[in-house]
Amino acid sequence: MTISRNISVMAQGASTAGVLSPPYGGALQWQSVQTGNFTAVAGRAYPVNTTSGAVTVTLPASPTAGQTVQITDYAGTWATNNVTVALNGSKINGGSSNIALKTAWMSVAFVYVDATQGWIAYSGFVQNPTTYSVSYLVVAGGGGGGAGPGGGGGAGGYQTGTLLLSQGTSYTITIGAGGTATPGTWPQNVAVGGVSGNNSVFGSVTSTGGGGGAGNATATASSGGSGGGGAGNTTTTAGGSGTSGQGNTGGTANSVNGDGAGGGGAGAVGGNTTGSGAGTTSGSGGNGTASSITGSSVTYAGGGGGGGSSASTSAGANGGTGGGGRGGYSNTVAAVAGTANTGGGGGGGGRVAGSTNYAGAAGGSGVVILSIPTANYSGTTTGSPTVTTSGTNTILTFNSSGSYTA
Repeated sequence: MTISRNISVMAQGASTAGVLSPPYGGALQWQSVQTGNFTAVAGRAYPVNTTSGAVTVTLPASPTAGQTVQITDYAGTWATNNVTVALNGSKINGGSSNIALKTAWMSVAFVYVDATQGWIAYSGFVQNPTTYSVSYLVVAGGGGGGAGPGGGGGAGGYQTGTLLLSQGTSYTITIGAGGTATPGTWPQNVAVGGVSGNNSVFGSVTSTGGGGGAGNATATASSGGSGGGGAGNTTTTAGGSGTSGQGNTGGTANSVNGDGAGGGGAGAVGGNTTGSGAGTTSGSGGNGTASSITGSSVTYAGGGGGGGSSASTSAGANGGTGGGGRGGYSNTVAAVAGTANTGGGGGGGGRVAGSTNYAGAAGGSGVVILSIPTANYSGTTTGSPTVTTSGTNTILTFNSSGSYTA
């Protein structure tokens, strides 16, 4: 909604009963041109130049009735690089949200009235919408692979969509870590399942960490964003289940097989083990899903491959596209971790028959990516995201936790 107010204002400096003197009204003291964020002082007027980027003007703290502040578009660039007026504990026109000024050559004067209405804009004010929509990709940490012959870790939960943000509100971004590597064991047939990944969060959106792969034949595969793969030896082990809208189920290891099944991916279920005896083949990780939120197509959230045993011909299966790690084989090929910031599942560990179960690999950490209309982008972040542009949008890629203030 657009709100316009045009109020006739007495000429500055007029000598009329009841007119206040600076800094409580009357003539304002003009300051030098401002090109960066600053806190205004009552009784002063500021030319604000946003040629080089958006500027935040913070109103005075603890104002008293009659105090005034004015800001003016110095270079006619507010429509391109906006000015955000920050409340600093008071209201503006009775509202409790910061406002954005987006009209070129605009000049706005504010007077503080009381705690109910706060600062009232009494000349040249157009209130722009206080909310705007951003697109997001939220991928959780992938699950770790199980000890050999282990199931591959499930991919971290994968979610895309749009979210309506309120200007001036800070939104927390949490990047889920991948499930840690699973240690190898001796004797055999000791249940050591993979560790599940951790959730990634953007505001109200939570993606679930990938499930850990099963270890050997007795550890159960975990459910998660995508489920971990089962592990084979003497019993059939089903894969863990995925979360609806985020990922898929892990593969099943058959009882006659000595190899691990693949972890589920965002785009496909994990592969089952096939064959029997020396002809056993490990299950591949489920493929991930591609996103073009950055302007280029990138695949995320692939499941980890199942591990292979020296008793079979399988050399450990490939991980799914989108960062899934390859499964290990015997004692000669180590399981591969999921790729960092893809949510890929870790590969299941290998096994030497009659000897040792080797370690499953760690899952890859998650990622949060935001696509923000550049006209609304505030430039206020924590956590050092990578900032790029794609068309009319600014892209924030968070590889570690942080925040964005709308």
